[in-house]
Amino acid sequence: MVSVKILVVDDDPAIRNLVHRYLSKQNYQVESAADGETALVLFKEFQPDLVVLDINLPDTTGFHLCQEMQSYNDAFVLMLTSLADEADKVKGFGLGADDYLTKPFGLVELSVRIRAILKRQIQPSKIKVEQLQFGDLVINSTNREVKFKDKIIPLTNIQFELLFCMANKPGYAWKRAELYQQVWDTEWFGYPKCPDVHISQIRKKIKECGCDFEYIKTVWKIGYKFEYPAENNSIKE
Repeated sequence: MVSVKILVVDDDPAIRNLVHRYLSKQNYQVESAADGETALVLFKEFQPDLVVLDINLPDTTGFHLCQEMQSYNDAFVLMLTSLADEADKVKGFGLGADDYLTKPFGLVELSVRIRAILKRQIQPSKIKVEQLQFGDLVINSTNREVKFKDKIIPLTNIQFELLFCMANKPGYAWKRAELYQQVWDTEWFGYPKCPDVHISQIRKKIKECGCDFEYIKTVWKIGYKFEYPAENNSIKE
């Protein structure tokens, strides 16, 4: 079995080395970098499955680096930072981060979060439905593309999985904890507004493609549900 590859990016040598050693003992292939320039070179050469990424770097920010990495491939990103401000978390998720861990943190929690993120790699093979179509919105699980009137909606991994999860049960009122367990494949812990941030981004991206219909509705005091236009909707297997 090919082991998972993880890139650790942190300018603090104590944290970087500790995380590197710990993950190596978990049978991951691990590379590490202390700055953005080195990290980007390693990212292109190493092709990691997941990046543990600090926000405060000497030559750039984790926000910028996350965005640049996402432009190359869809590697998972776990933000690792001392910033606890909600606006920073919202920004990180908006740029494609899959999870967010605030320093100080425990190595066991880091490991649990990494396993939860990586489990989503095998989810597409479990999905029997290949394509969902609701009016002009088409969600394809084979190539993981979402289109509105043949225009591709650029969703991140986690955004695609949230949309596909909700679209598989139109009209069902999802609690945030349910979405977290279904998509993150773990019990509810961490940043409580994480689903809200990603759903906000999904709505924004669908609207930017010229869609006036709001597919994801807010259910007051519960969470969210997926709805579709009354006509021309189908599920293809």
